[in-house]
Amino acid sequence: MKFLAIVLIIILLTLGLEVVFNKLLGVEKTKIADTPGREVDRRGRKIILVSIIFLLILSNVFNFSFLDTKWWWLGYFIILAGFQIFMEWKYIKNSKQYLTSIILSIICLVMLILAIRYI
Repeated sequence: MKFLAIVLIIILLTLGLEVVFNKLLGVEKTKIADTPGREVDRRGRKIILVSIIFLLILSNVFNFSFLDTKWWWLGYFIILAGFQIFMEWKYIKNSKQYLTSIILSIICLVMLILAIRYI
């Protein structure tokens, strides 16, 4: 329950910080779905999700107990954030939106690691 509350706080804080960083960097929010990278983004997200779920099931079948499920989801977050940053950099030209994503991903990552570590 504590972990869920902390994740919710992180999400709300991130949304607020996104607005601040976008104003500081002069970024107009653009969706990847509005660019030619729409299909690549959808397929990439599906492949990442299916791969993580497959690896999670595989690790439970072979009883790799050294990795908790929460660390798998943290790895999923890192891979998904990296994919999103790459897609923004590649398909949203003339924008610094990927810089906002990098900053927010690092902040979220640190906060999630601290939440996992101390709860």
